[in-house]
Amino acid sequence: MAVRQALGRGLQLGRELLLRFTGKPGRAYGLGRPGPAAGCVRGERPGWAAGPGAEPRRVGLGLPNRLRFFRQSVAGLAARLQRQFVVRAWGCAGPCGRAVFLALGLGLGLIEEKQAESRRAVSACQEIQAIFTQKSKPGPDPLETRRWQGFRLEEYLIGQSIGKGCSAAVYEATMPTLPQNLEVTKSTGSLPGRGRGTSAPGEEQEQALGAPAFPLAIKMMWNISAGSSSEAILNTMSQELVPASRVALAGEYGAVTYRKSKRGPKQVAPHPNIIRVLRAFTSSVPLLPGALVDYPDVLPPRLHPEGLGHGRTLFLVMKNYPCTLRQYLRVNTPSPRLATMMLLQLLEGVDHLVQQGIAHRDLKSDNILVELDPDGCPWLVIADFGCCLADESIGLQLPFSSWYVDRGGNGCLMAPEVSTARPGPRAVIDYSKADAWAVGAIAYEIFGLVNPFYSQGKAHLESRSYQEAQLPALPESVPPDVRQLVKALLQREASKRPSARVAANVLHLSLWGEQILALKNLKLDKMVGWLLQQSAATLLANRLTEKCCVETKMKMLFLANLECETLCQAALLLCSWRAAL
Repeated sequence: MAVRQALGRGLQLGRELLLRFTGKPGRAYGLGRPGPAAGCVRGERPGWAAGPGAEPRRVGLGLPNRLRFFRQSVAGLAARLQRQFVVRAWGCAGPCGRAVFLALGLGLGLIEEKQAESRRAVSACQEIQAIFTQKSKPGPDPLETRRWQGFRLEEYLIGQSIGKGCSAAVYEATMPTLPQNLEVTKSTGSLPGRGRGTSAPGEEQEQALGAPAFPLAIKMMWNISAGSSSEAILNTMSQELVPASRVALAGEYGAVTYRKSKRGPKQVAPHPNIIRVLRAFTSSVPLLPGALVDYPDVLPPRLHPEGLGHGRTLFLVMKNYPCTLRQYLRVNTPSPRLATMMLLQLLEGVDHLVQQGIAHRDLKSDNILVELDPDGCPWLVIADFGCCLADESIGLQLPFSSWYVDRGGNGCLMAPEVSTARPGPRAVIDYSKADAWAVGAIAYEIFGLVNPFYSQGKAHLESRSYQEAQLPALPESVPPDVRQLVKALLQREASKRPSARVAANVLHLSLWGEQILALKNLKLDKMVGWLLQQSAATLLANRLTEKCCVETKMKMLFLANLECETLCQAALLLCSWRAAL
């Protein structure tokens, strides 16, 4: 808007506001003392209806409350200036008054134009978000065609062990009744350590002869203290059910015995970077391959005389992924750009959890699964929710009344505000940025360095005592924006740390928004134009290929989570970092 237009509009608003305040049309710039507001009886409070039982009504301009309050304050200031500078004892206006109202009018006009620009940007972001929210949903459920099957262990053909942790063992599995054209997760020799990728030589020949593929994975929980009833098992291990799909608990046990109390765990909405539990049920503990060697102590006595486990436990069915992030990084060195996209995927997943009021609390490279897209680019999925905080009643604010309160898993990657927390009657641990801190620590592994919170000797850091100056520098090959972001994510004070959403937007802009960041005078309208270009290009790329590549998926997630405020925060962060270089 030109200055003349802004000035004209501002003067018009100024006159209206002063008329509201003074109540006399002839005295906006005129003579004499201002009277009561128009439509009010003398002695009545301006802006409210008269009468002891009358419904209060504000006299405004149809603006939001905060803008109305601001403009009424400006009007009050203008009236005081009018009495002080304009109206003389004999009631004539001077040039000083005209200058004051000229400045006031210009200011109001420019403020209104800025607000209009902001409203246009917010509206555009909401429309783009609505379009891409529908297009960024996860792929179809591998068991979707078998809606009422898969709730009994006997329905699965279980293969080799994939791995084990401190509370469960995972096996590859399939259902003999699955359709033959079901997509099987890509597995290559470069992804070691899980499932068929570690089987005996000649595997490819066996598969060529018709040996069954294993597109699923079954996680068998170790039941030491939950009892043997299905209801007790499901309640005790309820955190494992947070990423369960809608039909995961619709089977024989879930429909009858699982009761979700008011203090029970939430169920996270589907997201491409979050694991999905396809089926959850209880069953008798079987003797699976390698059980007597890998975990004899947790078996029930009927399977191992010295076993401490109960005879029944929880089983979770998921998609089978080729490897974990730790296994992938052991034999692969991603390029800086690819590593940046991997870091971005983790931030997108963490942001989704935060928006759902859930904290993972056990993020580490062993709990992140990897599969490859058609171009060989890794797609990351956050798994293992056994330590998560997902309580409807408290959200991300955990009351910390005693040392017996569970603060989560992995102590090495526990954010400073968690590791240094002290219990007390009113003590609360805020987990809203704790997982984002863990992502910052995992970034060292993704970019080819040893995680400083895992390392040994003098290089070892502890989250409860480290200083930010002690953090090792990332390689020079890592883009400066990414180095600054990792440093920001690892700030000790959570209030100074960017949220997962802002951090993800920083990487999105750094990867694909260079043309908008290069502008000397970045305005919202320019940002909206760039967003529309990105939307059109992403929709076109999505239609031209049968399977989306990682880069297209990430752009779609960015546009599906678009918020004007957090996008502006990310742009300001980037501009400030670049200006400081």
